Amino acid sequence: MASGLILAEIRALGSLLDGNLQSKDCPPINPETHSTSFVNLPNKITFARLVLTIVFIAATSWGTTSGHLVALIAFILAAASDWLDGYLARKLGMVTSLGKLLDPLADKILISAAFIYFSYKGLCPVWITTVIIAREFLVTGLRQIAVEKGQVIAADSLGKWKTTFQLTFGITALVWLISSCDHHQGTLQQNLKLLSHPESILFLVSLWGAFGLTLLSGWNYLSQSRNLLRE
Repeated sequence: MASGLILAEIRALGSLLDGNLQSKDCPPINPETHSTSFVNLPNKITFARLVLTIVFIAATSWGTTSGHLVALIAFILAAASDWLDGYLARKLGMVTSLGKLLDPLADKILISAAFIYFSYKGLCPVWITTVIIAREFLVTGLRQIAVEKGQVIAADSLGKWKTTFQLTFGITALVWLISSCDHHQGTLQQNLKLLSHPESILFLVSLWGAFGLTLLSGWNYLSQSRNLLRE
């Protein structure tokens, strides 16, 4: 499923870039200016998040406490980069069509990989993971339709909150996987274990909050795109 999602986003990106290059109203491209806007600092940070996702996937495959620790560090850095690239893009005036497509793509790959793993570890119901990934396919399809019509659908506020809850759940679940396997615990480790326990308020609120916002944001995208679907 994740591979299909990635391919769909790449096709959408290719269609957008191809359309921009062939547009009659598009002025000749200055190689230096194009290079700067295409691979600017926010986009480099987004690319780094894709690399961190690979590190996350590799670390979880170890199935050890140290592997989960590496996965947690990679996940936290990826979560921080999700905020940083968007902030810099707006602050420095470097918002690009590539960034609007690449940023949610990087989020989807990370979140899909994480929730699939958490379902495998029994921390998240499979049906919730299915709904979350299905929502990403829905938004990807809507973005593909929008690109073909010369439009770009950027992430909305509900989508940002959805991602925040998903990332919070991911960090909480990884902390639990680490702390539950550590039998030599001090006060800090014990508190983290209690905080991240699958029956704790933080765990349940982040999980069900992520699920609820996934449904709401998916419906919001669908509602906003109804004119595209009617054409």
